[in-house]
Amino acid sequence: MRLRVLALVLTLAGPAGAEILHAKGVMLRMLDKSSGIVTDYDLASGQSKTSGRLTIQLDDCRYPSDLPTGEAYAHLTILDSEAKEPAFKGWMIASSPALSALDNPRYDVWVLRCDVPEADMPATTAPAEGSGG
Repeated sequence: MRLRVLALVLTLAGPAGAEILHAKGVMLRMLDKSSGIVTDYDLASGQSKTSGRLTIQLDDCRYPSDLPTGEAYAHLTILDSEAKEPAFKGWMIASSPALSALDNPRYDVWVLRCDVPEADMPATTAPAEGSGG
């Protein structure tokens, strides 16, 4: 357990010289393994979203100044309506989702990126229509 915590701390420190900044929000992805439905959520800091049995709250989202769209560290509190204790409370890391993951038989939740509006987000391309010509 100590090794895992040490690895997390070293990861949160980011690349040498990079400043860790706070974001206004986060983009998360949730998979309901029973239905196969995948849903993306944008949450602002302090905001929560209930979906199915889970309530997900964003406590904080951080990112390295030199890699605003490529890395995210989100502190989440996830409650399951069928459990007394939080299903998850801690940091999730976008580039290493298995390092600190929600352990739930029905749901998977992972961090995609922090909400960094001033940064250039990767472009998405629409599928080509028809075959042309």
